[in-house]
Amino acid sequence: MHAKEIRELSPAEINTKIKEKRDELLQLRLRKNTGQVEKPHMFRALRKDIARLLTILNEKQRGSKPAA
Repeated sequence: MHAKEIRELSPAEINTKIKEKRDELLQLRLRKNTGQVEKPHMFRALRKDIARLLTILNEKQRGSKPAA
């Protein structure tokens, strides 16, 4: 997801997306332990998506404007 798309979401929707991404990351980790990961680059992408979602959620909660 891009930051622009995330900023259009409500805080409740962002929380839902965070939960979905964390569940997806958990499933990927479980598949890694069984040796069934076909896309190892997804670990980094999911972690970055979660961080992006959390950052924008914090911005919204504090009521501040984005830096850029």
